[in-house]
Amino acid sequence: MWKMTELEQILIKKLELANEQNKQLTEQLALLTEQVQLLTQKLFGRSSEKSKMIPPVENQLSLFTDEDLNLFNEAEIDQDKKAPEINHLEDFKVKRRTIGQKEKMIKELPVVNVNCLLHEEECHCEWCNTELNIIGKEEVRQEVEFIPAHLKVRKIMRYAYECPTCKKDGADAIVKAPTPAPVIPRSLASASSVAWLMHQKFELSIPFYRQEKEWENYGIVLSRATMANWVITASNLWLKPIYDLLHKQLLQSRVIHVDETTMQVLKEPNKPATSKSYMWLYQSSKDASEQMALYQYKPTRAGENARKFLEGYHGFMHCDGYEGYNKVTDVTRVGCWAHLRRKFNDGIPKNSTKTNSQSEVGKNFCDELFEIERSIAYLSPEERLSLRKEKAIPLLNQFWNWVEHTNALKNSILGKALQYAKNQKIYLMNYLEDGECQLSNNLAERSIRPFVVGRKAWNFSTSTKGATASGVVYSLIQTAKLNGLNPTKYLNYLFEELPDTPFKEYPELLQALLPWSVEVQENCK
Repeated sequence: MWKMTELEQILIKKLELANEQNKQLTEQLALLTEQVQLLTQKLFGRSSEKSKMIPPVENQLSLFTDEDLNLFNEAEIDQDKKAPEINHLEDFKVKRRTIGQKEKMIKELPVVNVNCLLHEEECHCEWCNTELNIIGKEEVRQEVEFIPAHLKVRKIMRYAYECPTCKKDGADAIVKAPTPAPVIPRSLASASSVAWLMHQKFELSIPFYRQEKEWENYGIVLSRATMANWVITASNLWLKPIYDLLHKQLLQSRVIHVDETTMQVLKEPNKPATSKSYMWLYQSSKDASEQMALYQYKPTRAGENARKFLEGYHGFMHCDGYEGYNKVTDVTRVGCWAHLRRKFNDGIPKNSTKTNSQSEVGKNFCDELFEIERSIAYLSPEERLSLRKEKAIPLLNQFWNWVEHTNALKNSILGKALQYAKNQKIYLMNYLEDGECQLSNNLAERSIRPFVVGRKAWNFSTSTKGATASGVVYSLIQTAKLNGLNPTKYLNYLFEELPDTPFKEYPELLQALLPWSVEVQENCK
């Protein structure tokens, strides 16, 4: 019987080692190629994740259409063999502009007539010199006039009264008229000026250094340090009590959406100025009768922050896959299918002619689930839950069966997406527990976007006090929007009412100042 020599055994082992190394290098090459394609797509490709199944968001404008961005497409790309042919010129109809669009835009604005009359010397007939009479008028056009803002000084004058009868008897009976309490003691700040400053900074994302020049154009030198002091002081004195009351009421909600994003605070204790801090968001569900969105600054991303904020809450918590949320106890955690869909979308080859890649199959499953949600979105939570279970459960069974039987490289984009799905399965399925739950956490992501836009403009907060005040102001502004209010009017209303409201002795008085109260709704639209 033939036996391998020692040399042959060594050669076989080396060949096996070489094959194993070749396999590893092939996998590494595939992973690196995939990463390069993903990074190239993120740098130079379209950032949209839209699929053909998902229609554009209602009322959302796009600066460029797909056709605008693809001016030199080949005819074969745009062809539609089922498109009807035009046999007669009258079959081609030009889309006309909607009638009444201008009137709709300006219907809420006050109107001032500009009367165009002849000069006195022109009001005589050129033939007989008889004075001309007006016989009619016509509207030539409408224009929108812009009236720039201006400042004026309000001097609070207090009058004193005395009783003349008592004075004759030698007694002084003097009464002074009450005056409104100031927004900020010993300051030039008024309700309107602080509300406007906050509107500029937190709603329009105009940093203080740019506001300095604008205030100077209005006629006053207002430094960024003064503006920062106004925001911090007004927030602590008047907005924080409203914020705390909203916090208590949020904890009574059935469903809460949670998210967080980074920020930078320069003067943070025991941390370098370049380190990351976080702004957390907690929002009520879209089905809640009282809409709230509360922001909270914290120096870290530790899940302990969410646990403390949600202490006493026992409902459903929508969030992403961050493990820190496991610190929040006594809640039912609901995963986000939009995050999972995004991971599958990243794995789809962008320039390949190959169709139905495994990543695309996973994304299509997610798209079908979102399509089900769109079809039942306007039903009551009870009806929504019933139809959701009827339509989604068979599809979910197919999806999880596909996840279990699909093979992919462990560190590939598809492999990571499949592992994410397996790890998050228990949370992803929890949206079937209640009709008020959503398929995704997009509600929180949309609400945290205004802060992200502002962060890109003002870059950082100088102090922890400023960061905390920013969270409070963002909360009041976003909550006002969710309840159909004009945020600037609402802030101005609070700054006018709260200084003269004894809410410390009678906390129940704050209920009348919440965004959904009848009086606020009447005055702050």
